[in-house]
Amino acid sequence: MADYFVHESSYVDGGARVGKDTKIWHFCHVMPGAVIGERCSLGQNVVVMPGTQIGNNVKIQNNVSIYEGVVLEDDVFCGPSCVFTNVLNPRSHVSRKHEYRKTLVRRGSSIGANATIVCGVTLGEYAFIGAGAVVTADVPAFGLMLGVPARRVGWMCQCGERLVVAGGRSACAACGATYAESNGVLRPIAPPRRPE
Repeated sequence: MADYFVHESSYVDGGARVGKDTKIWHFCHVMPGAVIGERCSLGQNVVVMPGTQIGNNVKIQNNVSIYEGVVLEDDVFCGPSCVFTNVLNPRSHVSRKHEYRKTLVRRGSSIGANATIVCGVTLGEYAFIGAGAVVTADVPAFGLMLGVPARRVGWMCQCGERLVVAGGRSACAACGATYAESNGVLRPIAPPRRPE
């Protein structure tokens, strides 16, 4: 008996690997060669193609396709109807399977509803992509990206709150984590305070 849940309307093909306590909801298709970690949640109408890797505790909301070449590390959030691509210049009459480009979404990143991630980019740890943004280049860790094409407009804490940086330093008002900024890079200094 499987130690994960699959709704009766969904398909998990032979050769796919699914981790413990993962939940695969209505009308999903997980194809051979896909690897899904533990404690993940795939919402309605999610497709996971061969050659993809999904880490632990990943939340994929409704209507998302994870195409070959996409890697989602642990704790990634994919909002409803966000889009990944794997070819830069698709044509129906030209096969480009040998041109698939890797897209890497690092640990803890969040991708908002209807955002598009153009293939070949890396989203740094805890990056935050706003709803409807179109990401065409690499995103730094903790970067808050908005617009079309997406531009960095600020920084986000690991806990998901927007940071205010003054004098190259920031402390999260919500969790107390501290950061330093220099040369367009944000680095954590101290972790979040422990709950009392």
